[in-house]
Amino acid sequence: MPRIAVIAGSTREGSFNGMLAALSARALRGHGAEVTEIDLGAFDLPIYSLALEANAFPADALRLKELLVAQDGLLIASPEYNGSVSPLLKNAIDWASRPTGSESLVALTAYRGKVAAIMSASISPFGGLRGLMHLRQILTTVQMLVIPEQVMVPNAHSAFNEAGALKEALPASLVEMTAARLVKVAAALSA
Repeated sequence: MPRIAVIAGSTREGSFNGMLAALSARALRGHGAEVTEIDLGAFDLPIYSLALEANAFPADALRLKELLVAQDGLLIASPEYNGSVSPLLKNAIDWASRPTGSESLVALTAYRGKVAAIMSASISPFGGLRGLMHLRQILTTVQMLVIPEQVMVPNAHSAFNEAGALKEALPASLVEMTAARLVKVAAALSA
């Protein structure tokens, strides 16, 4: 059973990407994954700086990294901020990419050789596409295999019902398809 972490790149109450992450976590479990839902709001992560890292690696940054190291894959639902990923998400990715203990500078133990899926819900008609392009680039830079399937939910302010489910069949089916592929690839890579 592959272990997959699910992260929303927003901690806003009522976040559309939080809802998308929750839907995705259920879909991943339905396809046989052991899911760890990670709330970035539960981590005290200062803005990354080499000086801060050199003086004292933050305890919550180490806790986040250890959670990610224990996973076989990662699913991220990220909002688009000015055409890119949220600063919260980028900062978390950066901290978890840093070497700890006796690791080399390029160990990337939280990411290297693992698989990721990316999603975005946005109030724009493009569904966060520009942010997903940046997220794909960031994740491949830290040596993750990002599956080609991705989910974009445009007009997110009207895309979810009161129960947090997607109203339209197409994006809902894309969440299921992406979850199934992520579980399959994570299982193959971890075998």
